[in-house]
Amino acid sequence: MALLRDILLWPAAMIYGSVVALRNMLYDHGLLISHKFPLPVICVGNITAGGTGKTPHVTYLARKLSEQMEVAVLSRGYRRKSKGFRPVTPDSTVSLSGDEPLQMARSLIRAKVFVDRDRAHGVREIMNTVPAVETVVLDDGFQHRAVKAGLNILLTSYNRLMTRDRLLPLGMLRENLHGMKRADIIIVTKTPQAITEEETDLIRREISPGPRQSLFFTSLAYRPPVPLFNSAEREITTGTAILLVTGIAEPAPLLGWLRGLAGSVTHLSFPDHHSFTDIDLQSITIAFDLITAKEKLIITTEKDGVRLKEITNIADHVRESMYYLPVGIEFIKDEEIFMKKITGYAGKHS
Repeated sequence: MALLRDILLWPAAMIYGSVVALRNMLYDHGLLISHKFPLPVICVGNITAGGTGKTPHVTYLARKLSEQMEVAVLSRGYRRKSKGFRPVTPDSTVSLSGDEPLQMARSLIRAKVFVDRDRAHGVREIMNTVPAVETVVLDDGFQHRAVKAGLNILLTSYNRLMTRDRLLPLGMLRENLHGMKRADIIIVTKTPQAITEEETDLIRREISPGPRQSLFFTSLAYRPPVPLFNSAEREITTGTAILLVTGIAEPAPLLGWLRGLAGSVTHLSFPDHHSFTDIDLQSITIAFDLITAKEKLIITTEKDGVRLKEITNIADHVRESMYYLPVGIEFIKDEEIFMKKITGYAGKHS
């Protein structure tokens, strides 16, 4: 069956790869214009379709930089119903801003968040409306080559390295691995904290960064659960039964982390950026009610939380049991070297 699928999808992957390669060639030769701006622009992206932990990395970078300078994050605002350039504040809605920009706006105290599908237009609008901004961080802008970023950070998941993937629709690659050459920094994300030097060396050889490229490894760092609504603080212990509700591209790391912490975990998985419906809420309620443990919680991600929080018709006992897990990143090593590269670029060009 898998072989038949590959045979059927192979022509589509070849056509897709050829179109993307032609587009990149046009940018490389100046036939399509990449706009350069008079302030530092840092791009954080990937060449795979989701699942690399991009949002916590963008949040980490914006938070660190905003301690030293005025920073703006520019995102597309995937699946939002609004159009054009918009600021995103903690009081914004998912429909107008998208889930990930809203999540970042609520997490970042100093940095400002904006959305615009046209990234070049978005950077210009940021410069016009917020002239104090000294650095722009592009959220998921690696394929948006209309903006010429001064520093490109490319993410790849430890659980699905880009070097082991294939082009869409056979795999999850948005473009050929040749695109890696545009990156200044490559980060292997979602790395187990117990990874050995031998394994990092093997991955380094597999990715084979160029002379001007730097390679780093990060892991996800889950924080204590936060009430989604006005509930009391709760801890996850070996006596806690968890109903995990996710609408993200790669829930496996979170699922594995919870299974090592809680007594039991039941998982309801939805597609990435899923808009929860009344039927979904019924499924969540039924699954939660079927858990007989005295201590039980509904755990979701921070991104799913911003969508679930806007739903009003959730049963009281379900609302009171809903918590989200904030997630950050931790460098396996060399965090100071990474930040020195970032601040060296941003400080020099601001």
